[in-house]
Amino acid sequence: MTEPSKRQRLSHVNSSTSALGGVLSGGQRHGSGEGDVFVEGAIVRITMKNFLTYDYSVVYPGPNLNMIVGANGTGKSSIVCAICLGLAGKTAILGRGDKVGLYVKRGCPKGFIEIELYKKSGNVVINREIHVENNQTLWMLNGRHCNQKTVEEEVKALRIQVSNLCQFLPQEKVGEFAKMSKIELLEATEKSVGPPEMYQYHCELKDFRNKERQLESAVKEKASFLEKAKQRNERNKHDVNRYYEKKRHMDVIELLEKKKPWVEYETTLKEHASVKKEREDAKNQLIALKQAQAPMLNKIQEIDNRLKPTEAQIKAKTVAIKEASLKCKQKQDQLDRKHKEIDDIKQTLRLKQMEEEDHQKRISNTRRTIEDLKAELAKVGDQPDVTPRINVVNIELRRIQEERAKIEGDKGDLRREKDNLFAESKMLERKLNDMNNMMNAKEEKLRGRHRDTYTALQWLRKNRHLFEGNVHEPMMLVINVKDHRFAKYVENHISFHDLRAFVFQRKDDMEKFMTEVRDKMNLKVNSISKIHFASTVMNSKIDIKCIHLCNCLLFLYALPSRFGFFTYLREMFDAPDEVMSYLCHQYKVHDVPVGKEQTKAMIKTVIEEPYLRVFYTTDERYTVKRSFYSNKISTSNSAVHASQYLTITVDAEEKGQQEQKMKACAVQLQQIDEQMKALQKEAAVLDRRDNELLAEKKHLCELKGKKRQLEQKISTKQDSLRQMEQSAIDLTKIEEDTNVKIAAVNSQKVAIVSALMAQMKLRTKLTMEKVYLALETVALTAERAKLENDCREGASELKIVDRRNQLKEQCTNLMKTAKLKCSIQAGEPLPAFSKLPDTLDEIEAMLNEERSRAECFTSLSETVVDEYNRREQEIKHLEKELEAKTNALNTYRQNITEAKERWLNPLKQLVEQINDKFSDFFRSMQCAGEVDLHSENEDEYDKYGIRIRVKFHSSTQLHELTAYHQSGGERSVSTMLYLMALQELNRCPFRVVDEINQGMDPINERRVFDIVVRTACKQTVSQYFFITPKLLQNLQYAEEMTILCVHNGAYMLPPNQWDEKAFIKRYTKRKSRQGSGGQK
Repeated sequence: MTEPSKRQRLSHVNSSTSALGGVLSGGQRHGSGEGDVFVEGAIVRITMKNFLTYDYSVVYPGPNLNMIVGANGTGKSSIVCAICLGLAGKTAILGRGDKVGLYVKRGCPKGFIEIELYKKSGNVVINREIHVENNQTLWMLNGRHCNQKTVEEEVKALRIQVSNLCQFLPQEKVGEFAKMSKIELLEATEKSVGPPEMYQYHCELKDFRNKERQLESAVKEKASFLEKAKQRNERNKHDVNRYYEKKRHMDVIELLEKKKPWVEYETTLKEHASVKKEREDAKNQLIALKQAQAPMLNKIQEIDNRLKPTEAQIKAKTVAIKEASLKCKQKQDQLDRKHKEIDDIKQTLRLKQMEEEDHQKRISNTRRTIEDLKAELAKVGDQPDVTPRINVVNIELRRIQEERAKIEGDKGDLRREKDNLFAESKMLERKLNDMNNMMNAKEEKLRGRHRDTYTALQWLRKNRHLFEGNVHEPMMLVINVKDHRFAKYVENHISFHDLRAFVFQRKDDMEKFMTEVRDKMNLKVNSISKIHFASTVMNSKIDIKCIHLCNCLLFLYALPSRFGFFTYLREMFDAPDEVMSYLCHQYKVHDVPVGKEQTKAMIKTVIEEPYLRVFYTTDERYTVKRSFYSNKISTSNSAVHASQYLTITVDAEEKGQQEQKMKACAVQLQQIDEQMKALQKEAAVLDRRDNELLAEKKHLCELKGKKRQLEQKISTKQDSLRQMEQSAIDLTKIEEDTNVKIAAVNSQKVAIVSALMAQMKLRTKLTMEKVYLALETVALTAERAKLENDCREGASELKIVDRRNQLKEQCTNLMKTAKLKCSIQAGEPLPAFSKLPDTLDEIEAMLNEERSRAECFTSLSETVVDEYNRREQEIKHLEKELEAKTNALNTYRQNITEAKERWLNPLKQLVEQINDKFSDFFRSMQCAGEVDLHSENEDEYDKYGIRIRVKFHSSTQLHELTAYHQSGGERSVSTMLYLMALQELNRCPFRVVDEINQGMDPINERRVFDIVVRTACKQTVSQYFFITPKLLQNLQYAEEMTILCVHNGAYMLPPNQWDEKAFIKRYTKRKSRQGSGGQK
């Protein structure tokens, strides 16, 4: 397997004597030959001290394919951890402990890693010293102290990427490779096998595209804002035009208002000149008119003196007439009241007559009634006695009353029982609703974390009838943790993929379900078929305080209470049988104890227990591995994270009991309703019988008391008749009294009529006197009006004479006003006045017209014009900015096009090369596989990705590689072949793949191994580390391979005592002895 002539083991002075120290076969290259075989950055040496399972060990890998082989727990993955942490990798990459101090060998205060990397100018040696306390690290680069950033830069310069799954794939991350998105796979591939500038170009393109989007957004925003500004200005342009048009009208109005006083002045001046000539003639006429009007004025004064006493007499007559009219009205009212009084007396008489007539009718009717009652009484005297029958009926009625009381009592008991059951049913319903709400909360958490599983759950609930066996919903819904404090242990122990898995009793049901939801609905779901596991193991209640060992299908044990263990995971939760069977088989929940702080304090003693594999303390999980060869122990621990899904607990058994109680309550309520209906029917029968007896009793009682009633009625009627006969009315006397009252009222009416006639005569006399006075007043008034009219004509002629003086004064005032408004001298009008009308009427008409037009332009102000002009300047500025942005965008797009060509064309060639290798590998395995560059939009550079599609069966189509569609072995094969397709193109110095062949069947494992050997052992490819716990027999090996066998145990030699030559010499001697023995 190895070539002793090419390797030489170096001796080490300081070595550990611990039995856990590991020894690895292999050697170190001679310094003179390294440059010919190792690529830049390849690992030449790995030294580990107090690291995980190793006390002290040195590994010398070869330049090509390095097969690290060893049983589980011997320390293979420890080498992977050393490579990652020694090259400044994060602990998250390994998927083990999250603190670097956890990687130091238990019981040691610090650990040490040293990695030597090949470099033409001189090898690079990186040292990392890890201190458990505070998780501190001391770095050295080529013997000099430095910080972690310096180491990271040196590692990056050698193109080493331990965070890239295409280069470094630890055991815990194998499953995550298939979960990588197309975008992540592309970036990892670019970093791993692309030119150094390819990933940089890709990042630049994504940045360019983001900036292009920003520029496009800015251009659109500027264009939109510019368009809106133009639209607003276009709308305001009409208002501006209307503003200027209004201003023109206002200017014309201002000129008209200035010219109007000037025209008034000129008109008055002309009128003054024409009146001036008439002034002298008017003076003479004024004197003659004043002399002629003097006699008429005296006559008018005389008439006024005669009118005053006449008008006074008319007023006095008017007052007297009013008084006489008032007295006439009073007398008339008294006369009307007397008429009404006579009518009231006559009405009283008529009422008495009608009352007497009714009285006689009642007496006649009463006599007839008495005769009828006497005739009926004679008939009733012959009927038999009904008292015995009434007694029988009373007895029957009492019996019915007792039966009804009994029925009512039974009904009251049933009602109380029904109310109690109804209250109990409501209480159970509330409890079930609370439980269902808690289940709904669980389902909401499932939907938030994995929507595909939630969608499949809804489909299952609608189509459960399609399955023959039991089908259980996702485990996280059916697992019920007994105490929410224990939820974190159960949830940390069971992977989320299984927590969201559906569990089937029958495998054909599972295949039917996966066909529907995975293939047809394209949902990513997990499913599990029932695993037959010992029911005694699942259902046993393990006593933690005693020690025993059960030899059944699995070893069950109980640990002493002195270790602080108080229960097993199995006892912390309930689940259906199929689910519990799977968890016991897959996760050994019946075999995982949980301890307290006491357990953590005694952790060194606890891990020495022989049957412990996994156990929990208060906040940590411990995994114990035992060497198959030496029975020595290696442990790892990790923090227990808080529960997210199982804290909500619903006791399924209690829920079932509550549902059974609900059904029992419903049945009892139905029975009570039926009993109530039966009692109701009995009560109805008794009611009918009771009504019949009551009617019969009433009839008998009526017959028994009818004679007595008739005699009482006759006696009553006779008493009433006697009273009516005694209370008769005397109509004759009443009529005489009425006539006396009417005669007295008539005598009073005669006196009132005499007084009324006297007042009417007085009123007539006064009216005639008032008429004569009025006629005299009319004659005097007419004469005065004639004289005043003659005087008025003379006064108008006098006014014409005075008009000259008024015009002169008016003309002077108008001249002052015109000068003030027009700011001109007299006789010098403005030149603009020539275009305006010359008369006041025309000016007024034009002024009204211009004002009307100006008033049509409402809601306009000078701010509209200022806003319009300001926005015009903004539009010009925006147009310049938009042009600059557009030019910048075009320039950016040209740069993007150039950068895209620099990146995309080499990338397509690279993907094509990977596809060729990948397809060839799959064809050699009689399968099909493709790798292509996938993008939904060519311009979305952050959406580009590498898509892997594979087909393992001839009857199926190519399917994209995902974490859900292919089986675990198919994913491992696809991942391995993709990595091998990268191997020949690889620009990274080495690649690490840890136990990827675990899920492969022997045929695929052999095929993959041949491809790995054939590809990784070429001289042009980089270093390759392939870690596996086992190898198939009769595999094909190459001379370029280096096989590192990892062993541990109590009898292993320390590295400084290993003598490779002596080992080969003994092996050759033993081989020759066996050969000679066979010949004999």
